[in-house]
Amino acid sequence: MTSTRHPYLDHPGPIPFAHRGGSADGLENTAAAFRRADRAGYRYFETDVHATADGRLVAFHDATLDRVTDVRGRIASLPWSEVRRARVAGTEPLPLLADLLEEFPGARWNIDVKAAPALAPLIGLIRRTGAWDRVCVGSFSEGRVAAAARLAGPRLATSYGMSGVAALRLRSYGVPAALRATGVCAQVPEFHGRIRVVDRRFVRAAHARGLQVHVWTVNDPARMAALLDLGVDGIMTDHLESLRAVLTTRGAWN
Repeated sequence: MTSTRHPYLDHPGPIPFAHRGGSADGLENTAAAFRRADRAGYRYFETDVHATADGRLVAFHDATLDRVTDVRGRIASLPWSEVRRARVAGTEPLPLLADLLEEFPGARWNIDVKAAPALAPLIGLIRRTGAWDRVCVGSFSEGRVAAAARLAGPRLATSYGMSGVAALRLRSYGVPAALRATGVCAQVPEFHGRIRVVDRRFVRAAHARGLQVHVWTVNDPARMAALLDLGVDGIMTDHLESLRAVLTTRGAWN
């Protein structure tokens, strides 16, 4: 269990995250999206990383370029010299994570490690840039996040993976379940299929472990408000203006 508050979490009130930079306009995980989020007043950005065949870290969600760019192929199978030619929505290039860290020195980054080959380059980048207080590493894979914690040590903020969240959900019902000792937050959907993940009991169980609860991806203002009423500590959204308006109405936009 995290016994002291990690500097990554130093934010007065619920944390608003720009999910993939705020992807409602279709330019997800591009420098243009993150610049728009920055102009909107966001300081927490959510992104994903894959490693190219030659080990460059690209901020991109999918394993392949096919869905959102004008190039096809698996990122892990292509060198950066080819990946850099791709354009999201036909206009915006894929950014390197190193370039984003440099362009937005005041931003904090929630980084979802999408594949194992990206893990060691990511930890290396955090070390080189000294970005320990600016980055939280997460993944659906609990093993991948645990490996990140082992590689980096206690300076790195990490979130729970799927099995960690499942164990926390069991604990919220009073069922004994083992939890990873490291971690600063549980980052979860409100529902998994028809199963509710986030309720007051889950939030209480997380807070009892010293964990924040960050919920993704919430685009409806009514759901944002309901989750804030439950006491969640952060919301990830594609709709930047909607979340900003909800927090502003509650006096919680900082």
